[in-house]
Amino acid sequence: MSTPSPQRARSAAAKQQRERAILDAARSLGADRSVREVTLTDIAAAVGMHKSAMLRYFETREQIFLALTAEGWEDWSGALRARLREFVDADPGAVAAVVAQSLVARPFFCDLLAQAPLNLERNVSMESVYEFKTVVLGEVAALAAELCRLFAITERAAIDVVATATSMAGALWQMAAPGTGLRALYETRPELAHAVVDVEPQLARILSALLEGMRSTAT
Repeated sequence: MSTPSPQRARSAAAKQQRERAILDAARSLGADRSVREVTLTDIAAAVGMHKSAMLRYFETREQIFLALTAEGWEDWSGALRARLREFVDADPGAVAAVVAQSLVARPFFCDLLAQAPLNLERNVSMESVYEFKTVVLGEVAALAAELCRLFAITERAAIDVVATATSMAGALWQMAAPGTGLRALYETRPELAHAVVDVEPQLARILSALLEGMRSTAT
Protein backbone atom coordinates (compact mmCIF):
# COMPACT_ATOMS: atom_id res chain seq x y z
CA MET A 1 0.00 0.00 0.00
CA SER A 2 1.52 3.31 -1.07
CA THR A 3 1.89 6.25 1.31
CA PRO A 4 -0.33 9.19 0.30
CA SER A 5 1.59 12.29 -0.67
CA PRO A 6 1.19 15.40 1.51
CA GLN A 7 -1.74 17.57 0.49
CA ARG A 8 -1.08 21.00 -0.92
CA ALA A 9 -1.32 23.72 1.73
CA ARG A 10 -4.48 25.72 1.07
CA SER A 11 -4.60 28.42 3.74
CA ALA A 12 -1.96 31.07 4.39
CA ALA A 13 -1.24 29.54 7.80
CA ALA A 14 -0.86 26.07 6.30
CA LYS A 15 1.47 27.45 3.63
CA GLN A 16 3.63 29.14 6.26
CA GLN A 17 3.73 25.92 8.25
CA ARG A 18 4.85 23.96 5.19
CA GLU A 19 7.50 26.59 4.36
CA ARG A 20 8.79 26.39 7.93
CA ALA A 21 9.03 22.61 7.71
CA ILE A 22 11.04 22.92 4.50
CA LEU A 23 13.39 25.50 6.03
CA ASP A 24 13.87 23.41 9.18
CA ALA A 25 14.66 20.31 7.13
CA ALA A 26 17.19 22.22 5.02
CA ARG A 27 18.78 23.68 8.15
CA SER A 28 19.17 20.22 9.69
CA LEU A 29 20.65 18.74 6.52
CA GLY A 30 22.95 21.71 5.97
CA ALA A 31 24.23 21.54 9.54
CA ASP A 32 25.03 17.83 9.18
CA ARG A 33 26.80 18.28 5.83
CA SER A 34 28.10 21.26 3.93
CA VAL A 35 25.40 23.41 2.33
CA ARG A 36 26.67 22.74 -1.18
CA GLU A 37 26.11 18.99 -0.76
CA VAL A 38 22.40 19.26 0.08
CA THR A 39 20.10 18.84 -2.92
CA LEU A 40 16.48 19.76 -3.43
CA THR A 41 15.72 16.05 -3.54
CA ASP A 42 17.33 15.61 -0.12
CA ILE A 43 15.19 18.37 1.37
CA ALA A 44 12.02 17.04 -0.27
CA ALA A 45 12.68 13.56 1.13
CA ALA A 46 13.25 14.95 4.62
CA VAL A 47 9.93 16.80 4.49
CA GLY A 48 8.06 13.92 2.83
CA MET A 49 7.22 15.82 -0.35
CA HIS A 50 7.88 15.32 -4.02
CA LYS A 51 10.55 17.65 -5.35
CA SER A 52 8.14 19.24 -7.84
CA ALA A 53 5.67 20.01 -5.03
CA MET A 54 8.32 22.01 -3.18
CA LEU A 55 8.51 24.44 -6.08
CA ARG A 56 5.13 25.79 -4.97
CA TYR A 57 6.88 27.16 -1.88
CA PHE A 58 10.43 27.95 -3.00
CA GLU A 59 11.68 28.58 -6.52
CA THR A 60 15.04 26.79 -6.04
CA ARG A 61 17.12 25.10 -3.35
CA GLU A 62 19.18 28.29 -3.34
CA GLN A 63 16.14 30.33 -2.30
CA ILE A 64 15.65 27.98 0.67
CA PHE A 65 19.21 28.46 1.85
CA LEU A 66 19.15 32.19 1.12
CA ALA A 67 16.11 32.49 3.41
CA LEU A 68 18.07 30.61 6.07
CA THR A 69 21.01 32.97 5.56
CA ALA A 70 18.73 35.95 6.23
CA GLU A 71 17.50 34.26 9.41
CA GLY A 72 21.11 33.60 10.36
CA TRP A 73 21.93 37.29 9.99
CA GLU A 74 19.04 38.27 12.24
CA ASP A 75 19.99 35.72 14.89
CA TRP A 76 23.71 36.57 14.84
CA SER A 77 23.22 40.33 14.74
CA GLY A 78 20.73 40.33 17.61
CA ALA A 79 22.94 38.18 19.82
CA LEU A 80 26.11 40.13 19.00
CA ARG A 81 24.50 43.53 19.59
CA ALA A 82 23.40 42.33 23.02
CA ARG A 83 27.01 41.38 23.79
CA LEU A 84 28.39 44.66 22.46
CA ARG A 85 26.01 46.67 24.64
CA GLU A 86 27.74 45.16 27.67
CA PHE A 87 30.97 47.00 26.78
CA VAL A 88 31.64 50.37 28.36
CA ASP A 89 35.25 50.86 27.28
CA ALA A 90 36.32 50.27 23.69
CA ASP A 91 38.89 47.46 23.82
CA PRO A 92 39.65 46.30 20.25
CA GLY A 93 40.99 42.94 21.36
CA ALA A 94 38.04 42.16 23.60
CA VAL A 95 35.45 43.27 21.05
CA ALA A 96 37.20 41.34 18.27
CA ALA A 97 37.23 38.21 20.44
CA VAL A 98 33.47 38.52 21.06
CA VAL A 99 32.73 39.00 17.37
CA ALA A 100 34.90 36.03 16.38
CA GLN A 101 33.39 33.79 19.05
CA SER A 102 29.85 34.74 18.04
CA LEU A 103 30.51 33.66 14.45
CA VAL A 104 32.40 30.45 15.20
CA ALA A 105 29.55 29.43 17.52
CA ARG A 106 27.35 29.38 14.39
CA PRO A 107 29.09 26.97 11.95
CA PHE A 108 26.05 26.62 9.70
CA PHE A 109 25.86 30.41 9.38
CA CYS A 110 29.57 30.57 8.53
CA ASP A 111 28.99 28.04 5.77
CA LEU A 112 26.06 30.07 4.44
CA LEU A 113 28.13 33.29 4.52
CA ALA A 114 30.52 31.74 2.02
CA GLN A 115 27.82 30.23 -0.17
CA ALA A 116 25.51 33.26 -0.39
CA PRO A 117 27.52 35.53 -2.74
CA LEU A 118 29.11 32.71 -4.72
CA ASN A 119 26.05 30.60 -5.38
CA LEU A 120 22.81 31.33 -3.54
CA GLU A 121 22.25 34.91 -4.73
CA ARG A 122 23.02 33.93 -8.32
CA ASN A 123 20.31 31.28 -8.59
CA VAL A 124 17.20 33.08 -7.37
CA SER A 125 14.97 35.84 -8.68
CA MET A 126 15.91 39.50 -8.33
CA GLU A 127 12.97 39.89 -5.96
CA SER A 128 14.45 37.25 -3.67
CA VAL A 129 17.85 38.93 -3.78
CA TYR A 130 16.22 42.28 -2.96
CA GLU A 131 14.39 40.82 0.04
CA PHE A 132 17.57 39.14 1.26
CA LYS A 133 19.74 42.24 0.89
CA THR A 134 17.15 44.38 2.65
CA VAL A 135 17.35 42.14 5.71
CA VAL A 136 21.15 41.95 5.65
CA LEU A 137 21.73 45.68 5.20
CA GLY A 138 19.37 46.40 8.08
CA GLU A 139 21.34 44.10 10.38
CA VAL A 140 24.66 45.53 9.17
CA ALA A 141 23.46 49.06 9.96
CA ALA A 142 22.36 48.00 13.45
CA LEU A 143 25.73 46.37 14.17
CA ALA A 144 27.60 49.35 12.71
CA ALA A 145 25.77 51.67 15.09
CA GLU A 146 27.09 49.70 18.08
CA LEU A 147 30.64 49.80 16.73
CA CYS A 148 30.37 53.55 16.12
CA ARG A 149 29.26 54.02 19.72
CA LEU A 150 32.16 51.97 21.08
CA PHE A 151 35.01 53.27 18.95
CA ALA A 152 33.85 56.69 17.69
CA ILE A 153 34.57 55.59 14.12
CA THR A 154 32.63 56.54 11.00
CA GLU A 155 29.66 54.53 9.83
CA ARG A 156 31.61 53.56 6.71
CA ALA A 157 34.46 52.22 8.85
CA ALA A 158 32.05 50.30 11.06
CA ILE A 159 30.35 48.74 8.04
CA ASP A 160 33.79 47.69 6.77
CA VAL A 161 34.42 45.90 10.08
CA VAL A 162 31.15 43.96 9.79
CA ALA A 163 31.89 43.11 6.15
CA THR A 164 35.38 41.94 7.05
CA ALA A 165 34.12 39.83 9.95
CA THR A 166 31.46 38.04 7.94
CA SER A 167 33.42 37.58 4.73
CA MET A 168 36.48 36.32 6.58
CA ALA A 169 34.38 34.01 8.75
CA GLY A 170 32.89 32.44 5.63
CA ALA A 171 36.24 32.10 3.87
CA LEU A 172 38.17 30.83 6.90
CA TRP A 173 35.46 28.29 7.68
CA GLN A 174 35.79 26.83 4.19
CA MET A 175 39.58 26.77 4.51
CA ALA A 176 39.38 25.09 7.93
CA ALA A 177 37.20 22.31 6.46
CA PRO A 178 36.11 21.01 9.89
CA GLY A 179 34.99 17.40 10.06
CA THR A 180 36.24 16.55 6.57
CA GLY A 181 38.92 14.33 5.11
CA LEU A 182 40.85 17.45 4.15
CA ARG A 183 41.05 18.55 7.78
CA ALA A 184 42.24 15.10 8.80
CA LEU A 185 44.92 15.22 6.10
CA TYR A 186 46.16 18.63 7.26
CA GLU A 187 46.31 17.52 10.87
CA THR A 188 48.09 14.20 10.27
CA ARG A 189 50.79 15.40 7.86
CA PRO A 190 53.39 17.60 9.56
CA GLU A 191 54.45 19.18 6.27
CA LEU A 192 50.88 20.51 5.88
CA ALA A 193 50.70 22.03 9.35
CA HIS A 194 50.41 25.57 7.97
CA ALA A 195 47.25 24.53 6.12
CA VAL A 196 45.45 23.95 9.44
CA VAL A 197 43.20 26.96 10.03
CA ASP A 198 41.94 27.71 13.53
CA VAL A 199 39.12 30.09 12.68
CA GLU A 200 38.34 31.83 15.96
CA PRO A 201 41.81 33.06 17.00
CA GLN A 202 42.77 33.97 13.43
CA LEU A 203 39.58 35.94 12.90
CA ALA A 204 39.99 37.64 16.28
CA ARG A 205 43.53 38.73 15.40
CA ILE A 206 42.42 40.19 12.07
CA LEU A 207 39.49 42.08 13.58
CA SER A 208 41.55 43.34 16.53
CA ALA A 209 44.16 44.82 14.21
CA LEU A 210 41.46 46.37 12.03
CA LEU A 211 39.61 47.94 14.97
CA GLU A 212 42.83 49.20 16.52
CA GLY A 213 43.85 50.86 13.27
CA MET A 214 40.45 52.42 12.75
CA ARG A 215 40.33 53.73 16.31
CA SER A 216 43.79 55.25 15.93
CA THR A 217 42.80 56.91 12.67
CA ALA A 218 39.62 58.30 14.22
CA THR A 219 41.56 59.64 17.20
